[in-house]
Amino acid sequence: MGYECIDVTRSGDFTTITMNRPRRRNALSLQHMEELVAAFRAAGESDALGVVLAGAGPVFSAGHDFADVAGKDYATVRQLLVTCTELMTTMQQIPQPVVARVHGLATAAGCQLVASADLAVAADTAGFAAPGGKGGWFCHTPMVAIARNIGRKRAAELALSGDVIDAATALDWGLVNQVVPIELLDSAVAALLQRVTRGSAQSKGLGKQALYAQIDLDQPKAYAYAVEVMAAASQLADAQEGASAFLEKRPPRWGR
Repeated sequence: MGYECIDVTRSGDFTTITMNRPRRRNALSLQHMEELVAAFRAAGESDALGVVLAGAGPVFSAGHDFADVAGKDYATVRQLLVTCTELMTTMQQIPQPVVARVHGLATAAGCQLVASADLAVAADTAGFAAPGGKGGWFCHTPMVAIARNIGRKRAAELALSGDVIDAATALDWGLVNQVVPIELLDSAVAALLQRVTRGSAQSKGLGKQALYAQIDLDQPKAYAYAVEVMAAASQLADAQEGASAFLEKRPPRWGR
């Protein structure tokens, strides 16, 4: 598929989806988000083991493209937000781990992308913000994902102030997994992907789906759900292979 707003590349077992609107600070226009949804779905249906989300130019993503918002009616803006929600949920629904590679500012829906990715590695030059708090359009939908990463009090501070937090603060607050010097960003992303894609891809895909399904349930419901999923998963070929390999003291042979 040909894209205008993004680039998609494959290197070995990993697919990289790069937002490529540097002159617009990788702002998320409707077309841009539709292309990202299509690319993530295609990656999810492929044999790739992991997916990287990156941004071209000096900024990771500045969030929604205000050219799609200014002067538009309710229905148009609502469709924009529905598509954005579809993008965020698609990232979490595909079976592969998704790692955000954050090198510069990630603001509003751009910060939402980081929060929605399964994992995130940031350069020490990165910054994160929900700037609607000091503007005229509060970051309602970005805060759904962001608050689930950083907790209520920190989310309120970020959202109400609109201030940028640096990469070290984002790490402390739980928005990203690692912070590294920018010259080490690519190697850190690759190393993390290697670690989180070991083992059975089949098992990992089911595990990712179940993690998101149970994480917001109360504890009894979460356990009830997890017991059924884990019992069913024990019957998968890779689960049986893993147990046999362990007992026989040999390397497992995973299916693809």
